Amino acid sequence: MEIQGKSALVSGGASGLGEATVRALVERGAKVVIADMNRERGEALAKELGAAVQFAATDVSKEEQVQAAVERASTLGELRAAINCAGIGLAVRVLDKKGEPHPLAIFEKTIAVNLVGTFNLLRLAAAQMAKNPVDREEHRGVIINTASVAAFDGQIGQAAYSASKGGVVGMTLPIARDLARQGIRVCTICPGTLDTPMLASLPEAARVGLAAAIPFPSRLGLPREYAQLALHIIDNNYLNGECIRLDGALRMAPK
Repeated sequence: MEIQGKSALVSGGASGLGEATVRALVERGAKVVIADMNRERGEALAKELGAAVQFAATDVSKEEQVQAAVERASTLGELRAAINCAGIGLAVRVLDKKGEPHPLAIFEKTIAVNLVGTFNLLRLAAAQMAKNPVDREEHRGVIINTASVAAFDGQIGQAAYSASKGGVVGMTLPIARDLARQGIRVCTICPGTLDTPMLASLPEAARVGLAAAIPFPSRLGLPREYAQLALHIIDNNYLNGECIRLDGALRMAPK
């Protein structure tokens, strides 16, 4: 699908995977709205990339904020791509060392952002895309979600995170089927250990250990490699309803 001169919306676009995707879309000639809660980083990135990029302060779990971001993107041109990169992750065991149970609020928050937030942006972006004229292959838009390899082989302490990402994986195919008649494709990327700001805070020894566990290439993945895959999904009109692991053949150990 052609993205040049069209608009795109990237949640979590102020840093990490989202930032790399914003940069790749701009290089491709798209106009982009960064939907993120980090105003300072989002506005700085928009200023750096110029008039083709705008920032919209957005909590993806809030309907009115996501709707505002979608509307802003549609003012830049036909909204043809929406990429869900916003997410949170906290490591908490079901029972801690003292036998205390996992705080319900943490579980609910993780589901609210990672799963409900993804669906919230997806449904509102789809409603806008459905208004687009079809292109030469009857397409109106493409939506890309971000899950994780934790959806398949979650580690100790990842009950909430794995549940949220498993939900994203589980809804990908039925949503792709739902939106087929509108000409909107839906795919999900499932990253492994990519070198995001979250991993950058780890000690170097821990980062080396993570890289060594990856079969090949034995290194942390790069945000630009996520962005490359996102662009390929946009370009490849026959990719639909698929969840794609981006992990160097990694299968996560229990811990």
